[in-house]
Amino acid sequence: MKRDYYEVLGVPRSASDDDIKKAYRRLALKYHPDKNPDDRRAAEERFKELVEAYQVLCDAERRSLYDRFGHAAFEQGVGGGPGFDFAAGFEDIIGDLFGDFFGTGRQRAGGRGRGRRGQDLRYELEISFEEAAFGCDKTISVPRLTTCETCRGVGAKPGTQPRPCPQCRGSGQVRFQQGFFSIAKTCGHCNGQGTVIASPCAACDGAGMQRRTHQLSLKIPGGVDTGSRLKLRGEGEAGAGGATPGDLYVLIHVREHPLFVREGTDVVCEVPISIAHAALGGEVDVPTLDGATKVKIPAGTQSGQVFRLKGRGIADLNGYGRGDEVVRVVVETPRKLSARQRELLEEFARLSGEEVHPLSKSFLEKVKSMLG
Repeated sequence: MKRDYYEVLGVPRSASDDDIKKAYRRLALKYHPDKNPDDRRAAEERFKELVEAYQVLCDAERRSLYDRFGHAAFEQGVGGGPGFDFAAGFEDIIGDLFGDFFGTGRQRAGGRGRGRRGQDLRYELEISFEEAAFGCDKTISVPRLTTCETCRGVGAKPGTQPRPCPQCRGSGQVRFQQGFFSIAKTCGHCNGQGTVIASPCAACDGAGMQRRTHQLSLKIPGGVDTGSRLKLRGEGEAGAGGATPGDLYVLIHVREHPLFVREGTDVVCEVPISIAHAALGGEVDVPTLDGATKVKIPAGTQSGQVFRLKGRGIADLNGYGRGDEVVRVVVETPRKLSARQRELLEEFARLSGEEVHPLSKSFLEKVKSMLG
């Protein structure tokens, strides 16, 4: 007497399709005859029972019939169809099982490698800081596989056609019996193509594709940065047998600038000024992405003080205008003084009521205080 199919798979009647599939996978791996060489006959019977249960419960129509009539739905022809095809069932389910586990997928007859999508390509493009800020037009040369113009991708000499593979008879697969199972594998004679070429195209040597260098015009939007990636759909390598071509990914690298550092859409520029300029104030020439401009420096400006130039930064990728330029003032202390310069600075210190080394004096006083 047959066991209940839900009991065979160890799932409740309310189990989802995903629960049924997971249960089948787990048990199929456990009871696969090749994994049970010491009790192969019992394993084959258990595995056969699992397949039968899975074939019913994974199919919505069959499962509905089984829920209503039990095993009688198929024993008495209630389902209106033939019995189970275990040879085909084993092949399909094993293909599902191991394809899902190892990422190989399964290829049915007629679904051979003739329609493989083309490979995606990657191209690294270096542009200047200014080109990244404002955008630019570029022309690049991309070597890639393209459909052979002579044979139009067929691979056969013009005027001839590929013929069905005599070994697999055009299916792309050969079958053989291994113990309890009927196994299908890729035909080694045609490599799964299902066809062979008696007279290869001389231009592509039967491959159906040729490697050529293609010129592409790119419009780089303003605001890109190192690591930005542009996708050009369909500009990768050609697909086999007329399938969809791959895509081209252009990876942007922006050269460093000698004056500017990027912070988002802002650019930062450090501008050195003298002590006198900082103390007395005045104007200073500041470089920007749009050319030099004058910035007013107020008297008493301290080192590190920031001035912001609105709209002088980098374009926003989403079209929200431009960022700012941040001008950071660096007061430059002279490294060498002439005797006269030193005399004047010391005089300045005395007139200001300052000690020549006020920080050092303050530090020493704090040390004395701490030590008592």
